[in-house]
Amino acid sequence: MKIVVTSILVDDQAKALAFYHYVLGFQPKDDRPMGRHRWLTLTSPNDPNGVELLLEPDVHPAARIYKAALKDDGIPATSFAVRDVQAEYTRLCASGVVFTQPPITHEALTLAVFDDTCGNLIQISQRQ
Repeated sequence: MKIVVTSILVDDQAKALAFYHYVLGFQPKDDRPMGRHRWLTLTSPNDPNGVELLLEPDVHPAARIYKAALKDDGIPATSFAVRDVQAEYTRLCASGVVFTQPPITHEALTLAVFDDTCGNLIQISQRQ
């Protein structure tokens, strides 16, 4: 078994695509109409055939409650690995990304948390 798709719940697929593609740098992989929404995935530019990130509409009532509860408690919806958290923090801040947790190091992990503008907190991390 292997992970091929993982999803993140978003409040607006078009806004999410713009943020995840143009700001974070993920590459669009699949974009198909599915009724009122789209099957919309992106991949890492370093691994275009790797795990796909599905920008999934948060239309289910429980999804919105779940997202809000996580965000209110400061819990990231997911985590992305980066080579250098401090460099990525600097780059994203320059792009207007709002961080709720600047880079901190705890034992062998450096991490930072930002708001994805689509209802989620996202963690970036780097293993030492």
